[in-house]
Amino acid sequence: MGQPTGPGAPPPSPGSRSLAPSVVALGGGHGLSASLSALRLMTDRITAVVTVADDGGSSGRLRDELGVLPPGDLRMALAALCDDSDWGRTWRDVLQHRFRTDGDLDRHSVGNLLIVALWELLGDPVAGLDWVGRLLGARGRVLPMAAVPLGIEADVRRDGSTAVVQGQSHVAVSVDIERVRLQPADPPACPEAVAAVRDAEWVVLGPGSWYTSVLPHLLVPQLREALVTTSARRIVTLNLSPEENGETAGMAAHAYLDVLTRYAPDLRVDAVIADPTTVDDVDALLTSADALGARVLLRQVGRGDGTSQHDPLRLAAAYRDVVEGFLGDVGRRG
Repeated sequence: MGQPTGPGAPPPSPGSRSLAPSVVALGGGHGLSASLSALRLMTDRITAVVTVADDGGSSGRLRDELGVLPPGDLRMALAALCDDSDWGRTWRDVLQHRFRTDGDLDRHSVGNLLIVALWELLGDPVAGLDWVGRLLGARGRVLPMAAVPLGIEADVRRDGSTAVVQGQSHVAVSVDIERVRLQPADPPACPEAVAAVRDAEWVVLGPGSWYTSVLPHLLVPQLREALVTTSARRIVTLNLSPEENGETAGMAAHAYLDVLTRYAPDLRVDAVIADPTTVDDVDALLTSADALGARVLLRQVGRGDGTSQHDPLRLAAAYRDVVEGFLGDVGRRG
């Protein structure tokens, strides 16, 4: 593994894969990890742009105590991009390790502490993440979507009226969400994230918690403008199932796309990837995709073991088909 040439120096472009597509994947948590685990099988020119609104667990505690960006989702994205070697996998496991104690370290992950320590030493969140990426031999780069920690606030229908729910951890377990906002309302985007979206060949949104991990990227003005105006082609990856007791409870496949259209009517999408086992109404999905200008690729991308987890190999094959222009027989362009 090469040594950094300076604090926070980004990983060099791999000459051996110069023909691989340049991809930016946006999201957070387990959903972003799923897309990254698939994308790394087809390219190492990957930039992960990660939500920074987490206010629970170890991330929330560090955020409250130190006033830093919540590191948890950033850590998970780095772990998903680790080098496939003993070195990379070992450091991935170190990053993901959580302490179990009766004291203040309980539930803190080593990676969260390491990331925050680098932020304090370097005074630069992007530089700190680049250094952790070097340690992991990461196949790509991880960036925060905003330069400041964000809050999420939602209007939620309850008993015939509307209640305001504040905080990502609370919004994530709410149902019947009417509207979502960020706090602050117009946060500064991470400049490197904006540049990555503008320079990409492909942009991937989803899967993930739709209101708290995917949608927030469209609520950061500079990032939304980049997503709307980039020359990159855009892919939306739908979830495998709605959350039983969470923000997407009861949502049909097409409703995920309707949310994007409602919040960003000027956003155009080239392809939507959906697992056919999760689509109850194909016509409704095609209609909602048309509103975004997208074609639909129906492909089994789940593990097939009864869980709601994407299979990296199957999802990578679907991404590859989209990138190569083979969208199959199902779908039409609006």
